[in-house]
Amino acid sequence: MLVVVTVLATLAAPHARTLRGVVAGGLSDLPAIRLPGPPPAGGDGARAVAFALRQRGKPYQWGAEGPYAFDCSGLTWAAWRAAGVTIPRTAADQLASLPRASGRLQPGDLLIYRSSGPSRRHVAMVVGRGRMVEALGRGVPVRSTSIRHGYLGAVRPGGGR
Repeated sequence: MLVVVTVLATLAAPHARTLRGVVAGGLSDLPAIRLPGPPPAGGDGARAVAFALRQRGKPYQWGAEGPYAFDCSGLTWAAWRAAGVTIPRTAADQLASLPRASGRLQPGDLLIYRSSGPSRRHVAMVVGRGRMVEALGRGVPVRSTSIRHGYLGAVRPGGGR
């Protein structure tokens, strides 16, 4: 029995932070399961997504652009900046200035929602397979969650990846 417990502890150790989040907050903090198939598209979108996903667990702070905290548009702005692409800083300007996403949503696309916050807009980044990453609001750390319906628009930084 001791061998089984030791093996399980060794396998779980790299995932301790995620497991603590599941115990504390439920299943919504679990990362998406990757099914076998082609790897995600490379390029700027993949770099922006990778940056945004590495920020999971960091606190929300209105007006923050990282590296220790983010607001929603600060997260998307910093992620695209890390990928070498300059985009507007606010969710409203991202919606107004960036090209609309056509066809299927792609990793790195930005989804803009109505919000009751100070800017009246919220933005999240598509990470793939029906998932997005976002800095939702006070008390909710940066997280990955299912894409919610009802967004105002989807935009594609970097043009036609």
